[in-house]
Amino acid sequence: MPSHHLPLLLAAYQYKFGRDVEAMAQHLIDDITVGWDELGTDLLDDAPPTLVAALTGGEHWPSRTLDHLITPDGSPPVRMTVTDTTAGELGMQWGYILHPQGIEVISMAHTGTGPLVAWDTDPSTPFSDHPAHWPAITTRRTPATRPPRSAAGAAPTGPRTAARR
Repeated sequence: MPSHHLPLLLAAYQYKFGRDVEAMAQHLIDDITVGWDELGTDLLDDAPPTLVAALTGGEHWPSRTLDHLITPDGSPPVRMTVTDTTAGELGMQWGYILHPQGIEVISMAHTGTGPLVAWDTDPSTPFSDHPAHWPAITTRRTPATRPPRSAAGAAPTGPRTAARR
């Protein structure tokens, strides 16, 4: 849900990954074998303690991947990919695409492009799980000069790595 994932991802970009979207994409997308079960407070490493407390209520939990799945036929699990056609089957409600200028948030109930939240947005901004109620800081996506990277959810086109909490 954006009310949980957006603040976590914005803070991770600003602090843990030092405003380096490629390093963040490497960690969230390229470095995992199958997919994410849960994004945890380890993404808040190096964030100010007051921000961490505001975002987590003082709770701490680790990020967990889906690397230790057992398939019905005993074969090794494969990378989880999400497309427009598989998002519903996988129970994905939201997609997050990492762009150089910000993170695009797509409601799977409303496929297509979603609002773009700039990377410099304050992570403590309260986000609703209903995009129509979001503050004016969101804008529509503009074409990127290089291909976007997806993280923590489904994307509208092509294979994407999935995650959920």
